[in-house]
Amino acid sequence: MEREAAKLLDARDPLARFRDRFSHPDPELIYLDGNSLGMLPLRSRERLREVVDTEWGAGLIRSWNAGWVALSQRTGDLLGSTLLGATAGQVAICDSTTVNLYKLATAALDQRPGRRVIVSDLHNFPTDRYVLEGIAAQRDLELRLVEFDELSGPTPTALDAAMDADIALVCLSHVDYRSAAIADMAAVNAVAHDHGALVLWDLCHSVGAVPVELDATETDFAVGCTYKYLNAGPGAPAFVYARRELLARARQPIWGWFGQTDQFAMGPGYQPQPDIRRFLAGTPPVLGISLVEEGVRLLAEAGIDALRAKGVALTNLAIDLFDEWLAPLGFELASPREAAVRGSHVSLAHPEAYRISRALIERENVIADFRGPDRLRIGPAPITTRFVDVWDAFARMRSLVETGAHLGFGADRAAVT
Repeated sequence: MEREAAKLLDARDPLARFRDRFSHPDPELIYLDGNSLGMLPLRSRERLREVVDTEWGAGLIRSWNAGWVALSQRTGDLLGSTLLGATAGQVAICDSTTVNLYKLATAALDQRPGRRVIVSDLHNFPTDRYVLEGIAAQRDLELRLVEFDELSGPTPTALDAAMDADIALVCLSHVDYRSAAIADMAAVNAVAHDHGALVLWDLCHSVGAVPVELDATETDFAVGCTYKYLNAGPGAPAFVYARRELLARARQPIWGWFGQTDQFAMGPGYQPQPDIRRFLAGTPPVLGISLVEEGVRLLAEAGIDALRAKGVALTNLAIDLFDEWLAPLGFELASPREAAVRGSHVSLAHPEAYRISRALIERENVIADFRGPDRLRIGPAPITTRFVDVWDAFARMRSLVETGAHLGFGADRAAVT
């Protein structure tokens, strides 16, 4: 494809107008790491000033009754209704993905007493595996890590072969953080339920980029971050989802006053809230949740179907350019070719992936990211990335490797890659 063709795609892009609603202090920068950290919405700056100057500065503690106390569930309901396919009262914004995974996994295990096995993907995102490993150690359970094919993910057939009557919980990622392979959520849920197990999904690499229907797929529990495609900022609070039918029996392990019914009664015993608020614990981070709300509103305005369509088109372009320019240079495609089962990033394997990543950032002003042992991830965010950005980034990558310029960069790893 010629660069003019990419420019034509941008001219026809129905989401192009959203790009100007984000901060671009360096107009020459090509940012292809939206699958790790989303860009800053301009409206988020304004919202932060409003919360700090008006709600906190002037309203002070009165702002809890004016809106803060309901912010976690209000934002959760907005996220659920627009991007997660979840009706009200099942999604809340709180804590981190890691903490929420711990709360949900514990609540799920309590609902399957006598079963002693947790199943996950051998190559699942590390924090998920670490949390499950810790829970298994605490409860003297078995954590069974199954090696699913990276390009097809945990298929219903592969999961069914790993299931037995002792499995209490299956914990998987909807979109693989390495390859971007999309799991069939409804089919996987059905397999697990047929064996009497519950399912907990990690939605970190799908929320805001790939359509999700939690209610329709009969998902039990789900967790996800908000700082990637939702553009809520580094360390922004995560979300929890629990299916309504399971909520009344869902007992999370961190009993705090924001999960308590009538919290200001200051009663002697703990009585959890009747809905998703029972997964809250301490005082919610108002500043962070306010930015989550802005990010969700922005993506809801764009529409998940339009975001998905552009994400497919951007990654299709990336794969076409890979085939033409990078495959002859020793790169391998480490993502599914079929768009229907691929999320919004593309993973490329190369023995010098880390040096190439460093060279792109430090020499070419192109930000992607590296994941060991040999993966360069290209993460165009549908709401901010142009087609010409992808074209230019791949052209610069081709030039780097053709000339060997990347070999002049060290292999010593930075703290964040």
